[in-house]
Amino acid sequence: MTGGAGFIGSHLCERLARDGHRVISLDNYFTGSRENHVPAKAFCTAECSPGTCKVHRGVDYREGHTKDIEKHISETPDLIYHLGEYSRVEKSFEDVEQVWDLNQYGTFAVLEFARRRGAKLVYAGSSTKFSDGGLGRDQSPYAWSKASMTELVKNYGDWFGINYAITYFYNVYGPGERAGAMGTVVAIFKEQYKRGLPLGVVAPGTQERIFTHVHDIVEGLMLVGEKGEGDGYGIGSEDTYSILELAKLFDREVISLPERQGNRTQAAVDTAKTRSLGWAPQRSLKEDVAAFVRGTKPEPAPDKRILVFTTTFHPISGPAENALCELMRKMPDVHFDIITAAHAKEALDVPCIVANGTVHRVGFGNRFDKFLLPVLGIHKALSLANKHTYLFSWSIMASYGTLPALIVRKGKLIPLLVTLADQSLSWYERLFLRLILSHTDQVYTSTPEQGRKLISLEARMRARKSLGAGDSFANQIRFAYSAILRKHNVK
Repeated sequence: MTGGAGFIGSHLCERLARDGHRVISLDNYFTGSRENHVPAKAFCTAECSPGTCKVHRGVDYREGHTKDIEKHISETPDLIYHLGEYSRVEKSFEDVEQVWDLNQYGTFAVLEFARRRGAKLVYAGSSTKFSDGGLGRDQSPYAWSKASMTELVKNYGDWFGINYAITYFYNVYGPGERAGAMGTVVAIFKEQYKRGLPLGVVAPGTQERIFTHVHDIVEGLMLVGEKGEGDGYGIGSEDTYSILELAKLFDREVISLPERQGNRTQAAVDTAKTRSLGWAPQRSLKEDVAAFVRGTKPEPAPDKRILVFTTTFHPISGPAENALCELMRKMPDVHFDIITAAHAKEALDVPCIVANGTVHRVGFGNRFDKFLLPVLGIHKALSLANKHTYLFSWSIMASYGTLPALIVRKGKLIPLLVTLADQSLSWYERLFLRLILSHTDQVYTSTPEQGRKLISLEARMRARKSLGAGDSFANQIRFAYSAILRKHNVK
């Protein structure tokens, strides 16, 4: 199984091991976690014999990229479950190179492995290609990549006679789901509920999704692995909700977020072929959410405010500042406190150009103010943090604003997001960043060029490093900000 340490893969590994199968997991741990490993003795009785018990060995976990499957797997398996691909819509616009690397290169290698070994392949396709009347397949790098790979799998069946079955999942939820950068909407809402946050609903909110419990997904995969042949095995329940209707199940305040690129509006499911194998969904999203709410005591709600640190702001502005202002206009229910350097005498008295923002300028009105921001910004930030409880703090154009943000994060336990925006960084600024960014909750670049300049920070930009406190709401905001910034850069 590729992706055996991921959300769905770990549940499938557990089920296969429980049934006595020998299971090998190949995972590069991009989104998978060693916390998901199935313990070797999870299903054994006290009387089992380690030398003969089929279940005692658990799952054989191997770390590696799917494009290197030949190097990591010398065995000849009977069945290959290929779940180890890139799997998020909105974030795929930021990670297009990783999408290609994991999906195109990885899946080609897995197909070649299946062809040479004569093994059956069960491929996890994406239901996005069926949304919006079939237009969904071209709405994001992720959707296109997955749709094209289903075609490649089918062609391999025609060209080389490999035995295959293609499944399609629908918004999987359940035990082990996570709410980080690669999180599902149900997991995101659950984390926001626990932390007392409002639920961030992406506009318009009427977009539909089909929600399926992970245990129902696993039952479907087991049947398809045993009896499925060809394309078209939809594994989805009848639980269809709009995102607003999902939020109402939690009975929590909602904040509207700007519409995102790739955000499909309609969902469609065809489970006829899977049902013909004897499968039917058994779990209900409404019951799952109700049980979660009953068993969860939310933390006190923070203010609907975001604390922003930026080296410059209007009247000194560029794409990064303009994108921030547009984001603020699209989120009138949230207040933005912006701490920035003055830079010029005339800037000291300039108010925020957006109604739901307050600018706090530090310095004496000269070009050296940015060097004072790490010192003077700390006093201003702590003063604000004593008055308000923030959703999260956000350092944009991070080199000088990150230090006061880190002090506030440590003293006030405010989650910190760092965005490396569109500025050029000197060697000493890059060194400064490398020294302090390991203490943030999340770091990402807004341009591929900066990602290459700061290649040593690559691990910090991976989704598996972005699962800490505050990421669910901060990620929603940064996705919206990134989309606006991309639009400005295109113009």
